[in-house]
Amino acid sequence: MSKERGQWGTKLGFILAAVGSAVGLGNIWRYPYVAYENGGGAFLIPYFFALFTAGIPLMVLEYSIGHKFRGSTPMALARANKKWEWLGWWPSINSIIILMYYSMILGWALNYFFLAFSRGWGDDPNGFFFGQFLGLTDSPWNLGEMHWYILVAMAFIWFMNWYVCYKGISAGIEKFNKIVLPTLLVIMVIIVIRGLTLPGAVQGLETLLHPNWEKVLDYKVWIAAYGQIFFSLSIALGVMMTYASYLPKKTDIVNSAFMTALANSGFEFLAALGVFSILGYMANVQNVPVSEVVKGSIGLAFVVFPQGMNMMPGIFKVLLGVLFFGGLVFAGLTSSVSMVEAFSSPIIDKFGISRKKIVTTIAIVGFVISSVFATGAGLYFLDIIDNFINSFGLVGVGLMEAIIIGWFFGTHKVREHVNPISHYPLGRWWDVTVKYITPAVLIYMLTNNIIGNIVKPYGDYPISAVVILGWCVVAVTITAAVIIASKRWPEKTLTDYED
Repeated sequence: MSKERGQWGTKLGFILAAVGSAVGLGNIWRYPYVAYENGGGAFLIPYFFALFTAGIPLMVLEYSIGHKFRGSTPMALARANKKWEWLGWWPSINSIIILMYYSMILGWALNYFFLAFSRGWGDDPNGFFFGQFLGLTDSPWNLGEMHWYILVAMAFIWFMNWYVCYKGISAGIEKFNKIVLPTLLVIMVIIVIRGLTLPGAVQGLETLLHPNWEKVLDYKVWIAAYGQIFFSLSIALGVMMTYASYLPKKTDIVNSAFMTALANSGFEFLAALGVFSILGYMANVQNVPVSEVVKGSIGLAFVVFPQGMNMMPGIFKVLLGVLFFGGLVFAGLTSSVSMVEAFSSPIIDKFGISRKKIVTTIAIVGFVISSVFATGAGLYFLDIIDNFINSFGLVGVGLMEAIIIGWFFGTHKVREHVNPISHYPLGRWWDVTVKYITPAVLIYMLTNNIIGNIVKPYGDYPISAVVILGWCVVAVTITAAVIIASKRWPEKTLTDYED
C-alpha cells in the first residue's frame, strides 16, 4: 500500500475549498468590467457557452485525473505516463510565481481595509494610489523605495498561507474555507443589497445588463468569454488535480465539477450586481454616464471604489469600504492558500519532504523574493509577469492537458473512472469538447497572444523588461518543469497506489 494521503473531512469541505480557489480577486474586479465591455447582458451567451464547453469539461478532466491517480498534479500525470510529468510541474511552478505578485495585491487590499476606517485615500484616490501609496517609478528598472506598509501586509499574507497549509488538508485548508467563504458571501450580499438601494443603481445595472447583440457576432467577445471562464476557475494551475487527489474513492466527480463551476459563476454575477449598482450611484451623484466612471482591473478596486466610498451617505462612507476591501482580502486568501498547496504537495509527493518543512520554506523564500513587488516598480513587475503567465503559461497548460488526455490517454478511460461513481454520467459531449472545441479555442488564443506580443511589445515597456520579465519567466517555468521531472521518483512510488 502507498503512503496514506490526507483527505477532506467532508465533500462540502472539498467543494468550499475548490470554490475558494476559483473565487479570487478577478471575480470581484475583472468579471464586471469584462461583461460590460463585451456586450453586457449579451455577454452571458458566450460566457455560458464557454462555461459548458471549456470550463466544466476541463474541471471534470482535472478532478478525474487527480482522483484516479491519487496524487498531486505532477504525480497524477506521471502515473498516467512518466513522459507527461513535466506538464504537472509547469502549472505548479506557475502557481508559486503568481503567488509572488498575488501577495502584493492582497497587501494593497489589507492596507486599504485599514485606510477605509478613516478614508485615508483622501479626496484624490487616483493620485493617492499611484503616487503616495505605490510611489510608482518611471520604469520597471527603477525600483525606487521599499514601502514598508506594503511589505508588512505581504508578510501577514504569507504568514496566513503558511499557517493554513501547515495545519494540513482537513484541519487547515478545509476549516479555513468553511469559515472564510461563507463570510465572504455574507459580505458580498450586504454590499449588493446596499448597492441596489442606492439612487442610480438601476442606471448602473442597465449599463451592465443592457444587451448589445451586435457584440455576440464579434469573435473577440467569444475569446474574452473563454478567457474569463478559463482564468476564473483555477484551471491549469495545478490546484484542482491536487485537491481532487484528497477525495475519498467513492466521490461524485461530475456533480462536484458542476457545483464548483456554477458556484464560481454565481459569485461573479453577484459581485457584478454590487459593483455596477455602486458605479450607477457614482454616475448619478456626478451627473455623468456610467461609462465615465467605469475602469477595469486595478483601477476599479483601488481608485474608483474609494471615490465611490467618498460619495456614500452617512455611515456607509466607512462601512462599505471596510466590507469591500475585507472581502478582497478574504477572496484572495482562499486562492493564495490553494496556490501554496499546488506547489508544496508535489514536493511532498516526489521528494518525501515533510509538509511542515516545505510549507515553512515556501513561505519564507516566497516572502523574500516577493518583497521586490513592494518597491516603486512593483506594479510594473506585476503587469508584465501576469500578462505572460496568463497568456502563455495557463493557456499552454490547458491546451496540453486537453490534447494529452483527449488524444493520447483517452477520454473513454476518464469516463470509465468517473461514471460508476457519479450520479450524472459523462456522455460523448465531454469527449467532443475536450478533444476538439477546447483545443481549437485555446490554440486560437495562444496563437494570437504570441503574434500580438511579437508584433508589439507588451504595454510599451522597454524591450529588456518584456524579454526578462515576460518571455524569460515563461521559458524558466518550462525549463524548471522539465528538469524537476527528470529527477527519479523513490522506488515504486508511481506504481504503488489504488485508483
